Amino acid sequence: MKKTKYSLKKLGINEISSNYVSKKRFSDGSQYKFEVPGIQNPSTLISLISACEEKDVKIHRVTQTKGIMFLTDEEIEEMVKLAKSNMLDLFLSVGPRAVYDTSATAQTKEGSRIGYRLRGYDNLVYAIEDVKRALNLGVRGIVIYDEGLLYVLAKMRENGEIAKDTKFKLSAHAGAANPASAKLFESIGLNSFNPVRDLSISMIGSIRDAIDIPIDIHTENPKSTGGFIRHYEVPEIIRVASPVYLKTGGSVAKHHNWETTSVEAKKRIKQVVLVQNIIDRYYPEAIVSK
Repeated sequence: MKKTKYSLKKLGINEISSNYVSKKRFSDGSQYKFEVPGIQNPSTLISLISACEEKDVKIHRVTQTKGIMFLTDEEIEEMVKLAKSNMLDLFLSVGPRAVYDTSATAQTKEGSRIGYRLRGYDNLVYAIEDVKRALNLGVRGIVIYDEGLLYVLAKMRENGEIAKDTKFKLSAHAGAANPASAKLFESIGLNSFNPVRDLSISMIGSIRDAIDIPIDIHTENPKSTGGFIRHYEVPEIIRVASPVYLKTGGSVAKHHNWETTSVEAKKRIKQVVLVQNIIDRYYPEAIVSK
C-alpha cells in the first residue's frame, strides 16, 4: 500500500495521524459557525430569528432544503430581506432533482442512489433556471446536489453570467465521503463541503487536511438519515474540521424536506444552545465567529 499512499500524497491527499488538529480558520480567524438547516419559508425563518433573540444565541447560516421552485418570488425576497437584516447567510436548494421528476427508478430502493442528481439535458436546464431565478431575487447562497450542475454554475460565475459573489454549498445527499471527492468538488468551484453524515472523526480529518474550504458537519440528524446525535463529539469535530459549520437542529425533523413549523424552529435553536453548552464546557477556547 505504500506506493498507493505515495501517489495520493503527491495529489495532496495524506494519511493523517490520530492526533491531527486543523490549523485552518475562517477569514475572521474563527474555528466554527452554526448553521440551521430545513428552514423552508419566511414564517419559519421569522420564528427561528425570534428564538435566537430569546435564547441570546448566534447562528450564522440557514438553509432551505425543499427547493427554490417551491417558493414564490415574494417568499424568496422576504427571506433575503430577513437574512440580511439579521446578518445571516441564506442558502436555498436547487429544486429539480431525480425524486421530483418522472424517474421511476429514483423511487425504488436501489434507484434511490441516484437521489437528487439531475437526469438529462432538460433537467440540467431547469436546475440552472431555478438558480438564476433565486439569484435575480437577491439570493447568493445555493445548495447543490449534482457535481455536473456545480461545474456548469461555477463556469457561469467565472464568466460573469451569474453573480460573482454567489456561493455554492454541497449537500450531504450528494454522497461525497472521502478526501479525493472533496478535492474534486473544491477544484470545480465549491465553496462549502458537506460530506455524508456518519463519518468518523479521523475520516473528517482526512478531508480537512485535503481541502481549504469550510466543511459542514451535522451535529445531529433526522430519523430518515439515522437519527444519531453527536453533541459530545462536537469539541473534537471543531479541533479536526476547522473551519467548520456545525449543522444543528436536524433531529427535530423527520426527513430532509421536512416542513419545519414555527414551534419546531424554536426547538432547533434549543439544539444550538445545547451544542454551544457542550463547547463551552469541554472546549471553551474554541473560537466562534462573531
